[in-house]
Amino acid sequence: MTIPPGERAQDLATWAAERGVKYFMISYTDLFGGQRAKLVPTQAIAEMQAEGAGFAGFATWLDLTPAHPDMLGVPDPRSAIQLSWKPDVAWVPANCVMEGEPVAQAPRNVLRRLIDEAAELGMHVKTGIEAEFFLLTPDGEKIADVYDVAAKPCYDQQAIMRRYDVVAEICDYMLQLGWEPYQNDHEDANGQFEMNWSFDDVLITADRHSFFKFMTKSIAEKHGLRATFMPKPIEGLTGNGCHAHISVWDSDGKTNVFADTSKELGLSDEGRHFLGGIMRHGSAMTAITNPTVNSYKRINAPRTTSGATWAPNSITWTGNNRTHMVRVPGPGRFELRLPDGAANPYLMQAVIIAAGIDGVRTKADPGKRWDIDMYKDGHKVKGAPKLPLNLLDALRAYDKDKVLRGLMGKEFSDAFLKLKMQEWDSFVSHFSRWEKEHTLDI
Repeated sequence: MTIPPGERAQDLATWAAERGVKYFMISYTDLFGGQRAKLVPTQAIAEMQAEGAGFAGFATWLDLTPAHPDMLGVPDPRSAIQLSWKPDVAWVPANCVMEGEPVAQAPRNVLRRLIDEAAELGMHVKTGIEAEFFLLTPDGEKIADVYDVAAKPCYDQQAIMRRYDVVAEICDYMLQLGWEPYQNDHEDANGQFEMNWSFDDVLITADRHSFFKFMTKSIAEKHGLRATFMPKPIEGLTGNGCHAHISVWDSDGKTNVFADTSKELGLSDEGRHFLGGIMRHGSAMTAITNPTVNSYKRINAPRTTSGATWAPNSITWTGNNRTHMVRVPGPGRFELRLPDGAANPYLMQAVIIAAGIDGVRTKADPGKRWDIDMYKDGHKVKGAPKLPLNLLDALRAYDKDKVLRGLMGKEFSDAFLKLKMQEWDSFVSHFSRWEKEHTLDI
């Protein structure tokens, strides 16, 4: 995969001069979802646009060694964003390159390659996401709003107005950026919020998701708070999901090929096949969409104080019903409710495309549609696989899924599994308070 010449079409130095930008944050996202950046003065951006900013890949979560040559972050000028809260700085996502070749394990490169592969099948994937987050005290220990204690706090009018300054500031910036935000709400957990903006091409959505996390954390810090997208930061409360709404359009991006009102739920045959790929690879996908130890406190959680976890625990699909892994809320799209707030913005979109490509190529059948309340009657469903119980089970499922591994790329898959298994080993070797409380006197 080569770097398309069109990515250098916009001159960042000129763009900066027109907007009063003094510095650029040239940013890439590593395998664990960490955002890494170099702060580059505008006087040097022309060279960085041509050659890339230098990074030591080993110093971040990539499977590289200190002996590897410099990894260069080549900015994608089409995706540059001026920081509304600090307008003399701009953020620009970068594509990782080493010795003239794309770093195959780098998440944005994984997504770009799969976008190209989908395009060869005439598929132009568009997605929208629903990013949930908590506002906590700076130490991350407690919900910041001491009055936010309702048993059912979802859409709490007073609670969202007590955080108006934070939510409105973020929404104002999205309006300025042209993201078309359309609703903000207090979510189902105390201290939890969700902000929605319009769907778009999958790479645009991934870049905006990445920037949204950076922006939300930055604005929270400005107000003396801490924003977290951690899947389950507070025991007993609903966790942070990151639901994805998925549709596929024709090559010109104007006709939704998932839409067919003559079909069940308005989902075309191609849409059903794409969904079939999601269902087929659901267990393996979980390693990507739910990538941390903490993730499995959300998707396999007991009932929360609000009465529901709003997270799936089985691989099932339905119509407009929020208790399943996938729901079809209307014609021409479906919602994947599996991902959580820890999902890497680029890998999450990549694995959706990968599973969908396999489904379309093989004309996969999504299986029986279930319309029951899975939280109440899920035991009645026979044959539906359960989602992995922990990160280790998810990694093993991904390792066994040779088709999905292949679509995501050998170099990426090997690196991801290696580093995530190291993370699991670190977790299980950690001694916890629970162990002493329950086994000290045995």
